Amino acid sequence: MSPARTARLATAAGMALLAGDANAQSLDDANAAYADGRFVEAADIGEALGTSDGYVVATKSLSVYAHYEASDEEFSAVVERAMRMGELAVAADPKNPDAHYQSAHAVGRYAQRVGAFTALRQGLAGRIRDLLDAALAIEPDYTHAILALAGWHADIHAEGRIARMMYGGNKDEAVMLFERSLELEPESKVVLHAYGIRLPRLDEENGLERARAMLEKALTLPVLDATDEYVHLDVLDGLDALPEGP
Repeated sequence: MSPARTARLATAAGMALLAGDANAQSLDDANAAYADGRFVEAADIGEALGTSDGYVVATKSLSVYAHYEASDEEFSAVVERAMRMGELAVAADPKNPDAHYQSAHAVGRYAQRVGAFTALRQGLAGRIRDLLDAALAIEPDYTHAILALAGWHADIHAEGRIARMMYGGNKDEAVMLFERSLELEPESKVVLHAYGIRLPRLDEENGLERARAMLEKALTLPVLDATDEYVHLDVLDGLDALPEGP
């Protein structure tokens, strides 16, 4: 954990104590519900707090729920609420890097569903980039923001020349950012998965073998919460999708 994040969490903990145990427990309740996979409940608790950190929990809970559990009929309402919670998180504390990152997370989930063409036409790629840049301006070693920006570069580059011309997605930048996130958290299931599934495309000559090793390592790491359970399944899917070696 970076010094900036440690300091911010320590400050938040101190403020929670000054505010009283009830408010601290309420945020704890939101985080506990998220860890247990009670995503809508976590979002409701977080939103009710009316704080940036509460809105952050609401945003990430709804983003995960939208991606993994929401039906087609409810997806739009869930992801629109997630994006609204992200905007509130940023507005409540513009210096909270988690707020910017989770807001980008929510917009990214929407962009994944509507497809690359619509996302580009609506300017969502630029919006995501701006939010990630804002998070990293506050906390340069924010691993998940670095990872998300790496994925942004990789995915924009993969969309083709027009997308690259519009937004500047760069393969070399993607690799550099992925390597940095791996350096910061080499035992992260999320990092290993996100890099592993893209590596064969980023390094067509040597990426496949390393990608397989990353995903196999990710499978050995412990599942820490309900979201990790979904990531574990994603890792299995990623391994299945890898082409057979020569």
